[in-house]
Amino acid sequence: MEDLLFGPFALGFMRRALAGCLALSVAGPPLGVILVLRRMSLMSDVLQHGVLPGLALGYAAFGLSLWAMGLGGLAAGLTIALLAGFLTRATAGREDSQLAGVYLIALALGVAIISQGRGIDLTHLLFGSVMGVDTASLFAMATVATVVVPALALIWRPLVIESFDPLFLAANGGRGGLWHLAFLALVVLCVVSGFMALGTLMAVGLIMLPAIAARHWAGSLAGQVRVAVGLAVLASVAGLLLSFHRDIPAGPAIVLTAGGLWALGLAVGPHHSALARLNL
Repeated sequence: MEDLLFGPFALGFMRRALAGCLALSVAGPPLGVILVLRRMSLMSDVLQHGVLPGLALGYAAFGLSLWAMGLGGLAAGLTIALLAGFLTRATAGREDSQLAGVYLIALALGVAIISQGRGIDLTHLLFGSVMGVDTASLFAMATVATVVVPALALIWRPLVIESFDPLFLAANGGRGGLWHLAFLALVVLCVVSGFMALGTLMAVGLIMLPAIAARHWAGSLAGQVRVAVGLAVLASVAGLLLSFHRDIPAGPAIVLTAGGLWALGLAVGPHHSALARLNL
């Protein structure tokens, strides 16, 4: 049992992958809790597709360069968020429809760029690889976590106030739009930082699934943040072990583990679960 649980982490690449996933587990789920609170859960899905053209351009131009792909993905994700917001305000349309249109175009553009490239590993971009978490990737993920956590703490209060009562924030001189854009920038940072280990399609899973599951285990917002981080850490460790022993990609393994924890909370959690409804 000791070899089963701890043996894989004697390998350097597994330790780097674990450290990177733990960094994302600390930074990402609190963002996910706010996304759930603001009824913007699908925004993370939009952004994860939106970064693909930037990642693909960075890969096509510079190869497997972490900084080129990271900066490209960051620029693409911020562009998607800003463009959708601009179109919403310029046309008085619904933000969800503008986001859907923009992200579908971005996704198609990313796939088109990848299809024209030579030597671009689509599987690596979409699903990640624990083998790809080198020292530079780990440093980037740790740096993003170091930036995101204090930045989110700084804007936490106005974000929560706007989520419950945007008119009150506006009446007291709060700049809801500015905090909203700053928050989206933090989400993009987390999505981009996780692509090396989890891929663009899986990185959001570690951000959102623990946050969704946390609602079944904690009633307060602060409690949900703590539970979400704990669930993300558990999913990271268990998912990496599953990936190592069953020889499946790390991203899907971690997300499937997080999904299992969500299903458990959905069934027997003390809040908003099937068991809680039966006890009413």
